[in-house]
Parts: sequence; structure tokens; C-alpha cells
Amino acid sequence: MKVFVYGFREEERVYFEECAKQYGIAYATCSKRPTLENAHLTCGYPCISILSTPCDAALIESFHRKGVRFISTRTIGYDHIDLAAAKKVGMGIGNANYAPESVADYTIMLILMTLRKMKLIMKSTELQDYSFESVQGRNLKGKIVGVIGCGNIGTTLIRHLAGFECDILAYNRHIKPELLPYAQFCDLATLLKKSDIITLHLPLHEETYHIINQERIAMMKDGVILINTARGALIDNEALIKGIEKGKIQGAAFDVVEGETGIYYQKQKGRVLPSREMLLLNSYPNVILSPHMAFLTDDSNRDMVYHSMESCLAFMEGEEDAMRIL
Repeated sequence: MKVFVYGFREEERVYFEECAKQYGIAYATCSKRPTLENAHLTCGYPCISILSTPCDAALIESFHRKGVRFISTRTIGYDHIDLAAAKKVGMGIGNANYAPESVADYTIMLILMTLRKMKLIMKSTELQDYSFESVQGRNLKGKIVGVIGCGNIGTTLIRHLAGFECDILAYNRHIKPELLPYAQFCDLATLLKKSDIITLHLPLHEETYHIINQERIAMMKDGVILINTARGALIDNEALIKGIEKGKIQGAAFDVVEGETGIYYQKQKGRVLPSREMLLLNSYPNVILSPHMAFLTDDSNRDMVYHSMESCLAFMEGEEDAMRIL
């Protein structure tokens, strides 16, 4: 079996090599994201593996003409792929999974950094300003943390947060009995009104697009902290910026931001970024941005590579695959 890999990162090499030897896979790589200009590289490869970069109708059709029949994304989310276009040409689509601890623990780190004003502290320290001016933080103990979405990551987060002696509210389509010792389930409006800290762990689809908008931000406590390590478009950027500038949102940390696609995972030094909202958010002293890397641990890297390659293998051999989307 042959697989072409886009968005290849050097730290993935050891896992691709292991996987290739274990399953007899021949693979080639390109460090760049897939584009119409480099789509010709896939000729002779029935399967390709990508990261969370745009894969629109034109690109999918180009891949299909070159003989590609299956696209596996080395990510849990797959909203960057035009599924309707893939279905139209009969292109198979799969995603990957990885240990939820990587994102759950990263989320806790962002919560603590925001509570303790670490962005301001680190910048002041770089300037040799060691005063206590404007850097007094808050404790996590005793705070009400609202977790929106209780999939694998949200569930793991709730279990880990329990050790910090905070009160946890959870919003999910269905109550999960295994979480009842740690969290109280409630409707979304109640969670928004009562939480000191709100963290998002939902997939992105029509129902969740801009689930955090101007109306819902207005429902939140004054001085709320907002965290997002799921998908950027869960939050309306314009409403978010207004909430921060008016002081409704006292602090925020985002590993994902609407408009990040095509910007993150590349060196942008010296370039004019196409997202004004990202530039504005990054300029605020009480907002932390990181480039969609909460997943990035050695264990998760291995899982992403193996699941992607195993998904390609299952497609080629006509076997059932839990990671199959189309």
C-alpha cells in the first residue's frame, strides 16, 4: 500500500517509519499543506494523509483525477474537509483519534495561566519588571467551572479538574452517569449564568457554529474566563472581542480561533496576516493564544500517525474502520 503524507513534521518520522515497517506501507512526504499546485505529488498514491488544512471541492476533485481514493486527516476534527464534495466524487474520508489527556491537561494549563495572569507576568519579566503591579491572580479552588461538551476530552477534563476542588457544571446532549460523582449536569443557559470559567469541548457542525455569540456572552457572569481548545468557529469573533473590550470577559485563552485555517502550522514572520481578529486578540494583555497545538505530545503524535495509516490500510483492504467518516 502507498500513502502520500502532507503537512509532514520531523517529529512524526519515527512513527511513520515504525508504521511502515509494521504494515508494509510505502510512503512519501511533503512538509507543505495540500494545494492545487502540489496535488500532482499524489499521482500513484491511492491514499493521502493530511493535517487540519483546507481541503475544498477543487482540491478533492484534483486529487480524485490523480487517482486518490481516500483522504485521512491526522486530526479528530474534520471540518476542514468538504464532505459534500468528497461524497460527490466517491472519495473516502477518515479521521484519527488520540489520548484525550493531551488536550484536557493543556486546557487546565490555560485555565491556570489565565487565572494567574501569566501572559502579563511573562512579558513583564522579559522587561525586567519584577513588581507586583497588575499581576495579582485568582485561585482555581472554589471556582465554578462550566464544561460545554463531554466527549472523551471533556470527560477527561472533568475528572482531572475534580482534584482542584472546584465546582463543575457540565452541558452535554446526554447525561453521562460516570461523571455524576464529579459534575452537575445542567442546561446551557444555567451553565453560562453560573460559571466563573467556561471551557468548550464540542465538535464543529451547523448546530454548534457560533454557539458562543453576543446573546450568550451577555448571559455570562461579569468577569468570566473563557477557554477554547476545541474549534475556533464555536465562538463568534466579533462578539468575543466586544465582550473582552467591555470587560465582560476578564480573561481568555484560545488554542483555536476562527480564521486560523491557512495561518497556523506555517511560519508567518514578516507576513500580513489575513485575520484582523487574530491580531487584535493577540494584542490584549488578558488573552492567551496558542497555534492549535494542545494535542501535541509524543503519545498523541504516535496515535495520530498510526490511526491515519491504519485507516488507509482498512480502506484499501475493504475492512471496517471506526475512524471512517465517508
